[in-house]
Amino acid sequence: MPWKDKTVEELRKEFVEAAESCLNFSSLCREFGISRKTGYKWLNRMIKTKNLSDLSKAPNVIANKTPEDIEKRIIEARIMYPGWGAKKIKENLERKGQVMPCVKTINNILLRNGLIEKEESQKHKAFIRYEKECCNEMWQTDFKGEFKMIDSNYCYPLDIFDDHSRFVIALKPCDSTANVVLPTFREAFYEFGMPNSVLSDNGAQFAGFRQGYTQFEKWLMNHDVLPIHGRIKHPQTQGKIERFHRAMNDELLKFYTPADIYDAERVLSDWRNCYNNERPHEALGMKCPSDVYVRSDREYHDTVSKYEYGGEYHVVKVNSWGYVRFDHFQIYLSETMIGEYIEFRPNQNDKTFVACYRNFGIGEFDVETGKLLHRKIWRR
Repeated sequence: MPWKDKTVEELRKEFVEAAESCLNFSSLCREFGISRKTGYKWLNRMIKTKNLSDLSKAPNVIANKTPEDIEKRIIEARIMYPGWGAKKIKENLERKGQVMPCVKTINNILLRNGLIEKEESQKHKAFIRYEKECCNEMWQTDFKGEFKMIDSNYCYPLDIFDDHSRFVIALKPCDSTANVVLPTFREAFYEFGMPNSVLSDNGAQFAGFRQGYTQFEKWLMNHDVLPIHGRIKHPQTQGKIERFHRAMNDELLKFYTPADIYDAERVLSDWRNCYNNERPHEALGMKCPSDVYVRSDREYHDTVSKYEYGGEYHVVKVNSWGYVRFDHFQIYLSETMIGEYIEFRPNQNDKTFVACYRNFGIGEFDVETGKLLHRKIWRR
């Protein structure tokens, strides 16, 4: 047989045609160099399908293949929340009653559909987390970096969130960073009660200017809330809020630019709602922040209660320039403290003394020179 001059399909066709008039099927199979089983297979194929070409070896049914409707839901979730990874998508859809494949399978589906960028994937690496043990033990706050809106004005989002639960207490778009921190916190205190402490950076809106104290710091102390500031040039102190800002970029601002401040208020409110109630958080065991957060039982009142010092130590009123005279020293405290009473206490080391405002230490001074050693605020 001239096998090399003919294709396999042509030889199969020639075999089937010869078999129709052949009296000795075994002899015909030997002539074509095939077994009787193969010969009968091609005869049956010709009768049933008229197709003598090689068929795909892929199985008709793929074991454990994700159903199309589930794959579609995964893709739709990724498109709706482009900053979410496989873990968050899995948890979110399972919460809605959908049976989901494993995280690896979801990742493969996203990769297969071009929904994961390699560069972005490499940015998300595990890190050690530190958090307060209870809700409202500490809130964090900061202004996210400004972004330009379509109307060419800038938006400065101010955010406040609970350190333990990651619950976003407030997310307020502002057209300036001036005179917005205290009013925003007052609204948050009315709605969610008061935390024990507030952590911020050393920006002028939060920390003292010219070695003084801000009205915000004083207001917090008036309501028995400790102001805490991260170390200068150590942004990792507020790593959670930095991660929160990155999520805001990746999941919202990367894909949508607000038209103006009113549009920014709408979209940031929607995203805050999603972050608190829809978006699973890996650090919370894939729970949402609203599943964990509990409102503070420390109620806020505008009226500041009068504070009585114990009478054991010397108390001095701050003059109209922000100074106090203690012993033979004239000490500058802050213009913010004008008219307030400050208690001076000796320190246990006998080398320094401490200035106290209400139940907070607000500065430490050298006992011989009266020089300010630090202006850190702490609860005493």
